[in-house]
This record gives sequence, C-alpha cells and structure tokens, in this order.
Amino acid sequence: MLDACAELLDETGYEALSTTRIAERAGVAIGSVYQFFPDKRAITQELTRRNVEEFVRRVDRKFLEEDHRGWWEAVDAIIDEYVDMHRTVAGFKSLHFGDVVDLNLLDSDSDNNAVIAGRLRGLFLKEFGLADSPELDLAMLVAVEAGDAVLKLAFRRDSDGEPEIIEAAKHLIRGFLSRQLRSWSPHA
Repeated sequence: MLDACAELLDETGYEALSTTRIAERAGVAIGSVYQFFPDKRAITQELTRRNVEEFVRRVDRKFLEEDHRGWWEAVDAIIDEYVDMHRTVAGFKSLHFGDVVDLNLLDSDSDNNAVIAGRLRGLFLKEFGLADSPELDLAMLVAVEAGDAVLKLAFRRDSDGEPEIIEAAKHLIRGFLSRQLRSWSPHA
C-alpha cells in the first residue's frame, strides 16, 4: 500500500490521491487500506516516516562504508544521498520529509527538519568528535533548513535537480558550517 501511495503521489500529486486509488493500485480491497490507515493523510505520513528512516539508513551506511576526511565531505555525502533519493525513491520527491502533509509528523514537539537536524547532529558528534553545544544544535538546524530550501529549488527548476544549484547548496552549507564551527573548518 505504501508503494502504491508513493507511485500515485509521483504521478498525480497529493491533492488527487485517495484511499480508493491507493487500494486499486495496490490490488487490495478498500477495507484492507482502512484496516491500517484511516485516510490518505495517515498513509502519506507513514510513507514519510519510511522515507526518513531510509534516508537515515543510507547516510549511516555512507558513514560506515566511506572515509570522510572531515565533516565537510560528510555534508556533500549527505546532500548526494538526498539528491539520489529524490531521483530514485518513489514518493520522495512529492513528500520530501513530510512538509506537504505535516510539519510535525516525526515528532509532535519539533518540526520535521529539526528532527532530521538532530539525527544528523548525532552522526556528526559520533563521527567527527564535535563538542555538543546549543550552538551546534542551531548550526545543524539552520544548515538543514537552508539545504532543504535550496535543494527544493534545484528540483523545481529541473526534475533531476539542476546540478549548479545542487553544487551551490553544498557550498552554502559548507561555508555556513565552516563559519559556525571555526575549529573544524576544512583546510581545502
């Protein structure tokens, strides 16, 4: 059902989505949909949760499999993963991290980008030994918000993501974090 929802979102958008269309695409009775989800919003929320978990898994895997000389290379790897998911994961380009459906989907007290920033902050603390501080929290939140906005622009202008804007997002975030985290600035 989630896969059917994702496909329909990419084809028709959220407004045209319905539980009936999801059931038809999934090849299940409408009652099966309602057994798990009361409405289309609940289905898209679950799809968003799945996308976020997949994003975090992919980023974790990149951190395990690849050596990054510093946090600045990790920023590029994270953006590359976001871009890849936007291009290859059904429903991701329509929902991103749930902003279409519910800004507080992942945590009732924090908006979705704040949750993502917290998870990425945890990875940075673990991988690069950054000192935990309120300043790091704020820096990561601003970096995620800025990156999200610029990457959305890249995909609005080109369905595959305008390469120059994706590159600009990387430079913007690295530059901002370099100023915020002076002692961890890249030397390259």
